[in-house]
Amino acid sequence: MNKQYRTLLEAIESKNAVLGVVGLGYVGLPLAVEMVKKGFKVVGIDLDASKIDKIYRGESYIHDISPETLVEVMGTGRFKPTADYASLREIDAISICVPTPLSENQDPDTSYIVTVVDQIKRYMKKGVLITLESTTYPGTTEELIQRELEALGHVVGEDFFLCFSPERVDPSNTKFNTFNTPKVIGGTTEACLALGNALYSKYVETVVPVSSPKVAEMSKLLENTFRSVNIAFINEMAMMCDRMGIDIWEVIDAAKTKPFGFMPFYPGPGIGGHCIPLDPMYLSWKAKGFRFYSQFIELAQSTNDNMPYYVVNKTSKILNEYAKSIKKSNILILGMAYKPDIADLRESPALEVYELYKDSGAAVEYYDPHASSFRDKNGVTVYSVQYDLEKFKSYDCIVLVTNHSSLDYGAIAHLGVPIVDTRNAFRDFRLPHIYKIGHSVQHVLQQDEALIVG
Repeated sequence: MNKQYRTLLEAIESKNAVLGVVGLGYVGLPLAVEMVKKGFKVVGIDLDASKIDKIYRGESYIHDISPETLVEVMGTGRFKPTADYASLREIDAISICVPTPLSENQDPDTSYIVTVVDQIKRYMKKGVLITLESTTYPGTTEELIQRELEALGHVVGEDFFLCFSPERVDPSNTKFNTFNTPKVIGGTTEACLALGNALYSKYVETVVPVSSPKVAEMSKLLENTFRSVNIAFINEMAMMCDRMGIDIWEVIDAAKTKPFGFMPFYPGPGIGGHCIPLDPMYLSWKAKGFRFYSQFIELAQSTNDNMPYYVVNKTSKILNEYAKSIKKSNILILGMAYKPDIADLRESPALEVYELYKDSGAAVEYYDPHASSFRDKNGVTVYSVQYDLEKFKSYDCIVLVTNHSSLDYGAIAHLGVPIVDTRNAFRDFRLPHIYKIGHSVQHVLQQDEALIVG
């Protein structure tokens, strides 16, 4: 191994290496905090000046990082958040944690990665270790980083070291965090992998080395495509059960008693977050370059994308039972975040459900104890209503989209307002005005009539 390798390895082992995290969002900030906790000096770079200001004020904008933790980390004097890319000059190892959205045509948007690479080319320190964590298609690390730096005359494995290690962040997960979630990592060369493994082992409990960046990139896409396909399958089963008058939730509860060969997935109003709605499309897009067309991925995406329409159509049928239509009805959406107990609205199906109700002529409001506002498709800021059970009684329909744990389901259930439950959150309340997805409206009415007669 050359001098650059030995120098960086020694700096990592002694924790004298200066680490850098580019992108201080849901992935980058928790990563930077963990690095500081383990004794490293860390430079955090983000072009959003408001994030930098909040960090210095001790105000956390990430659910999993408490203000107290942020203040403690800043108090060490080893965390330097900045919007200045010139700080790359002092960084020995860079972790890139920038967004990788999809374009309007459902193609990968790697512009954030390209921007970071342009800055690395300008300011990089010789012998730097670069690790891409942003989820993307297989080949990105080599195509967008290695080739660009080699075009300037730098030799990978000698002048710079390059790895890919996919993020595995699950917001609000109280069991798994940055430290104890196993970390897959693939290096472009043997030296790259050895350095990446040495570094991540300092602040991640378990590191899983693989043979190349492409394998690491593909592993992330496999994880989330697996979830996307299985969620789509259970969503389709829910719609089937709705048509057949069978309760999908009871079916799942029965099936999951099998101690082998079955893993429960649950239906919902759609899929949200940065990973599941986007990652499979990265894989599908890349596969087309090899003239391979994944029917599973495309079908799963289509099925999951149609769930908000299914929810709205079901609402229409329910309101019809009360001699009402969606048009001019007052509808309250409970929960706007994409998953329980967080404020994250990224790709939340509730946003699509909201727009579909509006397009149908309904007067729509929402309540979310975590997400206080969002921008609709016209750029108008929509604010959460206050929690007021008396006011909730005035709505024609309440639609539970996100099952936050702080909601008083008992109190809401007994308001007497028709409820569309997309998460089986009201499972403990068998009342005639509560309707679940995956269970037909007519079948519920027949069951209620039978109970009354009995």
